[in-house]
Amino acid sequence: MKYSNRLQKESSPYLQQHAHNPVDWYPWGQEALDKAKAENKMILLSIGYSTCHWCHVMEKESFEDPRVGEFMNQHFVSIKVDREERPDLDHIYMEAVQLVTGGQGGWPLNCFLLPNGRPFFGGTYFPPRRMQNRNSWMEVLGNLSKVWQEQPKTIIDQADKLYNFLQKGEDKMTEGIDFGQNGDSPFKASDWNYCLDQLADNFDEQAGGFGHSPKFPSVMSLRYLLNSYYYEKDQKAMQQLQFSLDAMIYGGIYDQLGGGFARYTVDRYWKIPHFEKMLYDNALLIGLLADSYKLTQKPLYAQTIAECWNWLQSEMQSPEGTYYSALDADSEGEEGKFYVWNWEELQRALANWPQPWKQIFLDFYDASPAGNWEGKIILRRPQSLAGFAQSRKLDPEELQQELDKIKAHLLDIRAQRIRPGRDEKIILSWNALLASALLKAYQAIRLPEYKKAALGILEQIEKRLQNEKGQLLHSYAGDKIAPQLAFSDDYAFLIEAHLLAYEVSFEEKHLQRADQLMQACIADHSAEAGLFYYSSAQQTDILYRKKDLYDSATPSGNSSLMHNLEQLGILLDKAEYRERAAQMAAAMRKSIRKYPQSFGRWANFLFKILYPTKELAIVGSEFANWAAEMQSHFAPNLIYAATEKSSNLPLLAGREQADGQSKIFLCENYACQLPVDSVEEVWTKIKNK
Repeated sequence: MKYSNRLQKESSPYLQQHAHNPVDWYPWGQEALDKAKAENKMILLSIGYSTCHWCHVMEKESFEDPRVGEFMNQHFVSIKVDREERPDLDHIYMEAVQLVTGGQGGWPLNCFLLPNGRPFFGGTYFPPRRMQNRNSWMEVLGNLSKVWQEQPKTIIDQADKLYNFLQKGEDKMTEGIDFGQNGDSPFKASDWNYCLDQLADNFDEQAGGFGHSPKFPSVMSLRYLLNSYYYEKDQKAMQQLQFSLDAMIYGGIYDQLGGGFARYTVDRYWKIPHFEKMLYDNALLIGLLADSYKLTQKPLYAQTIAECWNWLQSEMQSPEGTYYSALDADSEGEEGKFYVWNWEELQRALANWPQPWKQIFLDFYDASPAGNWEGKIILRRPQSLAGFAQSRKLDPEELQQELDKIKAHLLDIRAQRIRPGRDEKIILSWNALLASALLKAYQAIRLPEYKKAALGILEQIEKRLQNEKGQLLHSYAGDKIAPQLAFSDDYAFLIEAHLLAYEVSFEEKHLQRADQLMQACIADHSAEAGLFYYSSAQQTDILYRKKDLYDSATPSGNSSLMHNLEQLGILLDKAEYRERAAQMAAAMRKSIRKYPQSFGRWANFLFKILYPTKELAIVGSEFANWAAEMQSHFAPNLIYAATEKSSNLPLLAGREQADGQSKIFLCENYACQLPVDSVEEVWTKIKNK
């Protein structure tokens, strides 16, 4: 029997996946909420995303079961939400479930609500039968239904307590520190050392990265190491950064044939990935690799950026030049099947390949008859190319060429397999992250295609993700644009991308657009202590407005807006922007010091407080060449403004030379040194900071 429910009209690929379950799913909206109130039914809110492995498992085991569907339809109003389409709902109810379960969270997220939307109980994956002290899904449903019928006040009291706790939770993270009449910052040099010590305690000296298993890239914490080296010449921080990046690139978390990073590994050594690939992870890692390349000039990092870019173009690019959100871990119902090999497959694929290169390839990528994961083979590199070449007395350049030939051959064979599912949502914030990453890659490597692609993304965002009122929207899929208004991180990441677009083009329209977006965000998202709410003031279908303070897999909207306010404040000479950024940082000082890994981008703002930002104003016909040369170096304390002739920008006004010569002005708080006419001279001054 074929079932259909209201999800078949939705644009989200995840909701479409559940459109023919026997469960009478509703999308989040007034219709479902009104039904729950009218019938006095509890709400089951089930949140996931289309490339989520355990979401697929629970659907197959429970939501496709007609018996389960009948019970859910009788006792609950069931609502399905795509966390990528409505991250605001995900944030609220994830926090509720973590409070109920003692910190356990993830997807699928199954949260039970009163008819008024207040949560009282929840969890993640529930099996079809009781296992390992975990109740089955039907046991959970049955127990809650019985309590709701016999003791509803018990559930209502629990929901009220949880609701009050949720509202107070974020206030505990902020201190509301005033800067005082003299404007002194509450931050001291000891804060930087304290954060570094905290990160050092959690650094994995054996495998790189932070924590043990599962192991995530933790890009913001790695960026703290990068900044620590730049500002403090901390050699250990640089060693830890490179060790971590190299380990990821060599590991199973990186697709050795096709490029692109998986979301995480289930082990601490980066060997065994959870095979889904997310756009945001790859964008953040490309940006970090680009900045690391600026400092190290390590060819491995440029090569990895190029491979990730090739993967993005071949597998993630939409026809209009924006980028899809994710690739599933599963294909043909099996996790990783598209990516892994068995020994017989490799032997057949390489049957006609000449020795010794066939065996060299197998050794280089840790392939053996026994396999390295459940009898199968995940291609990964136990050591560097140079180290392997030296151990085998091979020429590194020839080795790379021969490995590339075999990789291309295997990639062609792999392309014939059934591919994992792809979520074709275009999410504003993630596309803006990618635009920023590509612009950083362009600064580091100077490949024009990176710049062209990034500017193309920004153009398409402006074209497709605004409503008739000119308001930003969060996402679209195909020709269906979701009406959901943009969130604070959509604004933050788009502003940052426009600031970088100005740095590489010096077209002032990007600054103007960044300022427009900042003003719109301030008008619609402002909260106390200079902070920002995640959702728009016009969002009326949520339990309460969260502030989105944690830096998790992506930076928070608040920490990113703080960085943007500081930079825009300098470029446009808007003191109120810089004051707000300082107020935001001060409000979060206690949390930054205590949990730098959870507030990684906040922590990186410490460097801007402790080390003065310098402004670089370039005028004359050499402005583009000189700026490009400067930007090929990593210098996060530099803010650029440049023009060939004249400009009304505060940093450039009145600096045009009467004789038309090109000059570079190095400034700090708009107090400028005498101009110089060579990059080498100004770079020497910067390095002697």
